[in-house]
Amino acid sequence: MITPDQLGELTIDGDRAVMTFRRHLPHPVEQVWAALTDPLERAAWFGETVMDGRAGGSIEMLPTDPPAAPDAKRLTGRILVWDPPHVLEHEWKQRIVDDGVVRYELRPDGDGTLLVFTHTGLSEQNARGFVPGTHAFFDRLDAHLAGSALPDWSDRYAELAPSYPSWDRE
Repeated sequence: MITPDQLGELTIDGDRAVMTFRRHLPHPVEQVWAALTDPLERAAWFGETVMDGRAGGSIEMLPTDPPAAPDAKRLTGRILVWDPPHVLEHEWKQRIVDDGVVRYELRPDGDGTLLVFTHTGLSEQNARGFVPGTHAFFDRLDAHLAGSALPDWSDRYAELAPSYPSWDRE
Protein backbone atom coordinates (compact mmCIF):
# COMPACT_ATOMS: atom_id res chain seq x y z
CA MET A 1 0.00 0.00 0.00
CA ILE A 2 1.24 3.47 -0.89
CA THR A 3 0.42 6.36 1.39
CA PRO A 4 0.34 9.93 0.03
CA ASP A 5 3.15 11.01 2.36
CA GLN A 6 5.48 8.51 0.66
CA LEU A 7 4.98 9.96 -2.82
CA GLY A 8 7.63 12.11 -4.40
CA GLU A 9 6.97 15.57 -5.75
CA LEU A 10 8.12 17.27 -8.92
CA THR A 11 8.58 21.00 -9.21
CA ILE A 12 9.02 22.19 -12.79
CA ASP A 13 11.01 25.36 -13.49
CA GLY A 14 11.29 26.01 -17.21
CA ASP A 15 12.89 22.95 -18.77
CA ARG A 16 14.34 21.66 -15.45
CA ALA A 17 12.71 19.69 -12.67
CA VAL A 18 13.38 19.19 -8.98
CA MET A 19 12.38 15.85 -7.52
CA THR A 20 11.74 15.79 -3.77
CA PHE A 21 10.94 12.97 -1.37
CA ARG A 22 10.18 13.34 2.34
CA ARG A 23 10.26 9.99 4.09
CA HIS A 24 9.86 9.22 7.76
CA LEU A 25 12.05 6.24 8.61
CA PRO A 26 11.50 4.64 12.05
CA HIS A 27 15.23 4.38 12.72
CA PRO A 28 17.81 6.67 14.37
CA VAL A 29 19.57 9.30 12.25
CA GLU A 30 22.92 7.53 12.69
CA GLN A 31 21.52 4.25 11.33
CA VAL A 32 20.01 5.97 8.28
CA TRP A 33 23.28 7.87 7.71
CA ALA A 34 25.20 4.59 7.73
CA ALA A 35 22.79 3.05 5.21
CA LEU A 36 23.39 6.02 2.90
CA THR A 37 27.15 6.37 3.30
CA ASP A 38 28.65 3.01 4.24
CA PRO A 39 29.48 1.26 0.95
CA LEU A 40 28.58 -2.20 2.29
CA GLU A 41 25.21 -1.03 3.58
CA ARG A 42 24.46 1.00 0.45
CA ALA A 43 25.29 -2.02 -1.70
CA ALA A 44 22.52 -3.97 0.06
CA TRP A 45 19.69 -1.69 -1.09
CA PHE A 46 21.10 0.42 -3.94
CA GLY A 47 24.19 -1.07 -5.52
CA GLU A 48 27.95 -1.03 -5.56
CA THR A 49 29.28 2.24 -4.15
CA VAL A 50 32.77 3.65 -3.74
CA MET A 51 32.85 6.83 -1.67
CA ASP A 52 35.59 9.11 -0.38
CA GLY A 53 33.50 10.47 2.52
CA ARG A 54 34.47 14.13 2.74
CA ALA A 55 33.61 17.42 1.05
CA GLY A 56 35.55 17.38 -2.22
CA GLY A 57 35.72 13.57 -2.18
CA SER A 58 34.41 11.41 -4.98
CA ILE A 59 31.48 9.04 -5.27
CA GLU A 60 30.89 6.32 -7.84
CA MET A 61 27.82 4.09 -7.85
CA LEU A 62 26.60 1.23 -9.96
CA PRO A 63 22.95 0.62 -9.06
CA THR A 64 21.74 -2.96 -9.19
CA ASP A 65 18.65 -1.70 -11.03
CA PRO A 66 17.10 -0.85 -13.39
CA PRO A 67 18.03 -3.65 -15.74
CA ALA A 68 20.30 -1.75 -18.14
CA ALA A 69 23.87 -1.77 -19.37
CA PRO A 70 26.39 -0.86 -16.62
CA ASP A 71 27.69 2.15 -18.58
CA ALA A 72 24.14 3.57 -18.68
CA LYS A 73 23.60 3.07 -14.94
CA ARG A 74 27.00 4.15 -13.62
CA LEU A 75 26.91 7.39 -11.60
CA THR A 76 29.87 9.53 -10.63
CA GLY A 77 30.41 12.84 -8.97
CA ARG A 78 32.10 14.96 -6.38
CA ILE A 79 30.82 15.22 -2.82
CA LEU A 80 29.71 18.82 -2.31
CA VAL A 81 28.51 18.64 1.31
CA TRP A 82 29.58 16.07 3.90
CA ASP A 83 28.09 16.87 7.31
CA PRO A 84 27.72 13.58 9.23
CA PRO A 85 25.15 12.45 10.17
CA HIS A 86 22.92 15.17 8.72
CA VAL A 87 23.72 16.13 5.11
CA LEU A 88 25.21 14.36 2.11
CA GLU A 89 25.12 16.24 -1.19
CA HIS A 90 26.87 15.13 -4.34
CA GLU A 91 26.96 15.60 -8.06
CA TRP A 92 25.02 13.12 -10.18
CA LYS A 93 26.77 12.50 -13.48
CA GLN A 94 25.26 9.75 -15.57
CA ARG A 95 25.57 9.19 -19.29
CA ILE A 96 21.82 8.91 -19.88
CA VAL A 97 20.69 12.16 -18.16
CA ASP A 98 21.81 15.73 -17.68
CA ASP A 99 24.21 16.42 -14.82
CA GLY A 100 22.50 17.13 -11.54
CA VAL A 101 22.92 17.26 -7.78
CA VAL A 102 21.33 15.03 -5.14
CA ARG A 103 21.00 15.96 -1.50
CA TYR A 104 20.06 13.81 1.48
CA GLU A 105 19.12 15.70 4.64
CA LEU A 106 18.48 13.76 7.85
CA ARG A 107 16.91 15.10 11.03
CA PRO A 108 15.34 13.53 14.09
CA ASP A 109 11.59 13.11 13.69
CA GLY A 110 9.67 11.68 16.63
CA ASP A 111 10.71 8.06 16.98
CA GLY A 112 12.90 8.08 13.87
CA THR A 113 14.38 10.16 11.08
CA LEU A 114 12.97 12.47 8.47
CA LEU A 115 14.86 11.98 5.21
CA VAL A 116 14.46 14.85 2.76
CA PHE A 117 15.91 13.95 -0.64
CA THR A 118 16.19 16.33 -3.58
CA HIS A 119 17.49 15.70 -7.09
CA THR A 120 18.01 18.86 -9.15
CA GLY A 121 19.11 19.34 -12.73
CA LEU A 122 16.92 16.72 -14.40
CA SER A 123 14.89 17.46 -17.50
CA GLU A 124 11.16 17.20 -16.91
CA GLN A 125 10.97 14.03 -19.04
CA ASN A 126 13.81 12.33 -17.14
CA ALA A 127 12.41 13.40 -13.78
CA ARG A 128 9.03 11.87 -14.64
CA GLY A 129 10.74 8.57 -15.35
CA PHE A 130 13.00 8.76 -12.29
CA VAL A 131 10.25 9.42 -9.71
CA PRO A 132 8.85 5.86 -9.48
CA GLY A 133 12.38 4.41 -9.58
CA THR A 134 13.62 6.67 -6.80
CA HIS A 135 10.52 5.78 -4.79
CA ALA A 136 11.33 2.07 -5.32
CA PHE A 137 14.88 2.61 -4.05
CA PHE A 138 13.59 4.37 -0.92
CA ASP A 139 11.24 1.44 -0.31
CA ARG A 140 14.31 -0.81 -0.55
CA LEU A 141 16.19 1.46 1.89
CA ASP A 142 13.29 1.25 4.35
CA ALA A 143 13.20 -2.56 4.08
CA HIS A 144 16.98 -2.76 4.52
CA LEU A 145 16.83 -0.65 7.67
CA ALA A 146 14.02 -2.84 9.03
CA GLY A 147 15.93 -6.04 8.28
CA SER A 148 13.12 -7.14 5.94
CA ALA A 149 13.28 -8.70 2.49
CA LEU A 150 13.91 -6.04 -0.14
CA PRO A 151 11.22 -5.53 -2.75
CA ASP A 152 12.25 -6.30 -6.30
CA TRP A 153 13.04 -2.93 -7.89
CA SER A 154 11.41 -3.65 -11.29
CA ASP A 155 8.24 -5.03 -9.72
CA ARG A 156 8.04 -2.10 -7.33
CA TYR A 157 8.57 0.41 -10.16
CA ALA A 158 5.68 -1.18 -12.07
CA GLU A 159 3.46 -1.02 -8.96
CA LEU A 160 4.36 2.59 -8.25
CA ALA A 161 4.15 4.10 -11.74
CA PRO A 162 0.32 4.35 -11.66
CA SER A 163 0.57 6.30 -8.38
CA TYR A 164 1.99 9.16 -10.43
CA PRO A 165 -0.87 9.39 -12.98
CA SER A 166 -0.43 13.07 -13.81
CA TRP A 167 3.15 12.36 -14.70
CA ASP A 168 2.59 10.20 -17.77
CA ARG A 169 5.88 9.13 -19.24
CA GLU A 170 6.48 9.84 -22.91
